[in-house]
Amino acid sequence: MAGESSPERAAAALTGPAALPRQNGELVFAAPWEGRVFGMAVALHDQAAYPWDAFRDSLIAEIARAEAAGEGSGYYERWLAAFERLLVEQALLDAAAIDARTAEIAARPPEADHQ
Repeated sequence: MAGESSPERAAAALTGPAALPRQNGELVFAAPWEGRVFGMAVALHDQAAYPWDAFRDSLIAEIARAEAAGEGSGYYERWLAAFERLLVEQALLDAAAIDARTAEIAARPPEADHQ
């Protein structure tokens, strides 16, 4: 991440449709999973799993794809799709592993991680 002092600063520098949702300057997460996927993307970048530009480009492409398709998905749904695609493209996980983990989490009772 040339010229950036932190992944958080790189994330904050996203502009246009890729800009992070904010309210009064603070990041806005409507649900706990949104903050988690944000943190995972930043943490993996921080550990040099991929360059931030690769994530940014994936996010911009996902936003454009979703808008062109007329999808009503929210910002972090697009963030998640971009993150999953990047994990596969960077050979960090394969799609089957992502699908299996998603199914495992979806099978849990609501609020299982918040007790």
